[in-house]
Amino acid sequence: MRVFFTHLNSLIIILISFFFFITSSTSLDTLTGTQILKTNQTLLSENQTFVLGFFRGSNTNYYLGIWYNNISPQTIVWVANRDNPIDNSAGHLKIGDNGNFVLLNSSGNPAWSSNQTNAKNPVIQLLDTGNLLLKDLSDTTNNNYLWQSFEYPTDTLLPGMKVGWNLDTGTEKHLTSWKVEGEDPSSGDYTLKIDYHGLPEALLRRNQTIIYRNGPWNGERFSGIPGMKDNTNDLKYNFTYDEHGVWFSFSVTEPSLLSRIILSSDSDGQYQRYMWIQGRWNKFSYTPKDPCDYYRHCGPYGVCENDASPICTCMQGFRPKNQEAWNLRDGSDGCVRNTVLNCSTDKFLHLENMKLPETSSVFMNKSMTLDECGSLCKRNCSCTAYANIDIRNGGSGCVMWFGQLFDMNVHRPGGQDLYVRLAAADIGSSSSNKNHRAVLAIGITLSALVLVLGLVAICYLRKKRQQSSRGDQRNMDDLKLPMFNFDTLMMATNNFSQDNKLGEGGFGSVYRGRLIEGQEIAVKRLSENSGQGINEFKNEIKLIAKLQHRNLVRLLGCCIEKNEKMVVYEYMKNRGLDSILFGLEALARRNYIDFD
Repeated sequence: MRVFFTHLNSLIIILISFFFFITSSTSLDTLTGTQILKTNQTLLSENQTFVLGFFRGSNTNYYLGIWYNNISPQTIVWVANRDNPIDNSAGHLKIGDNGNFVLLNSSGNPAWSSNQTNAKNPVIQLLDTGNLLLKDLSDTTNNNYLWQSFEYPTDTLLPGMKVGWNLDTGTEKHLTSWKVEGEDPSSGDYTLKIDYHGLPEALLRRNQTIIYRNGPWNGERFSGIPGMKDNTNDLKYNFTYDEHGVWFSFSVTEPSLLSRIILSSDSDGQYQRYMWIQGRWNKFSYTPKDPCDYYRHCGPYGVCENDASPICTCMQGFRPKNQEAWNLRDGSDGCVRNTVLNCSTDKFLHLENMKLPETSSVFMNKSMTLDECGSLCKRNCSCTAYANIDIRNGGSGCVMWFGQLFDMNVHRPGGQDLYVRLAAADIGSSSSNKNHRAVLAIGITLSALVLVLGLVAICYLRKKRQQSSRGDQRNMDDLKLPMFNFDTLMMATNNFSQDNKLGEGGFGSVYRGRLIEGQEIAVKRLSENSGQGINEFKNEIKLIAKLQHRNLVRLLGCCIEKNEKMVVYEYMKNRGLDSILFGLEALARRNYIDFD
């Protein structure tokens, strides 16, 4: 009997535990049609990444939401009944009779519900992506969701979640800030929506007023957010648009990487990207953050650049509309043209590193080239600017603007090329000046380059000559002969004049000269075409030096400078020995002193 009661008690404990698990607290990721989720209960995704449950706002109101598990402070990424809270803890979530799931308040009235379905066995499941699904349990493909929270974002964009437009159904998804950050999750004043008109782009609004636009997608990023290419090893941004829809999303390459984009109600509705690193949320980027980010800050045809002073400037061919306000750093009135356009003679100004102008009313063609785009814009007198749609692989596609150009920024680095229509008079003179400056700069650069190369060459040759001269000098040092300076010998021979020429042989000419000291000399100047090198010259000098005799012409020295090789002898007033032995005829034949 005691054994019986022991088993009975164990059975009762098991049953109590089972019912408590089903109705009170569950760690499962799925809620079936026979279960309810109370305010003190949660669902936990399979890998325990996200939690579905109830949380309280700054007052006594309760909200059904999804947040990250085991992250403090609590980071909520989705709220079901943000604008219709439950006023006490008596509410609960259940699957309704219409194949949907509903949130009931303490009176049993619906505070929020999903759409109705025809599911025979509907279940609610929380995924590790943070997506809450309503599906039919009999559907084993896990692809045919009857409803999913990713279709109804609140203030947070998670990896795989999309914002944009389904143009086939006319439905839209966007982000809306909380009323009060961290306290009141009801719909706030800021929205981030994709505008599909013209060339699609995202617009940040406060109520109905645009405060920021991120520029159109250029194949790599939004043209107004050059930093979107950062951390591409971890994040991938996706933007697609066609006749069926326009969608923006992002993905992570590593599932364990936690990243989110939120629309904050603080800091003027910033669009912020966070990553969970080393136990805390790190803000990696945010916009708007600079004065130039704010919509139409510099008015029509004004160009904004944060690093400039003042930050608003009029592009070439334009002047401030309100100079007085412009002088006070108020560029909101923008700029006006200096010259009225003339369609037949207009030209286009090429601007670089630009955030493209507002694109809500533009012409676009994805298949045209930039040249075709420019030609079409030139022929259409209403076209004020054109650019490529996609900057990848050299550029493709065509977008053309009509009327005034708004909200242009300069991003260095980043941005893209923009071609703006100007009157020929405005672009011509400036273009000519620009071309003149370019040609002048190129000319100066080339001249400087030639001058530098010339100087280098001269220095090199001079150094070579000096080295050669020093080498020659060292080679001659062992002869212990005086080395004459070239200028000294040139002065002594009156610049080697014909009047001082004594004779000429196969290896060069001989000149009579007088040194400053009054000594007369005979200078043999070797011809450059003689073919005699330094070795032959040195051998000759050595030979003559060894043949020194009182009856022979005395060697006084030599000169090796400026590619010259010269030998200096004493001058013989009474001519040479051959004139005495063989007479004047022999002298004429030998042309006097011939040392060949």
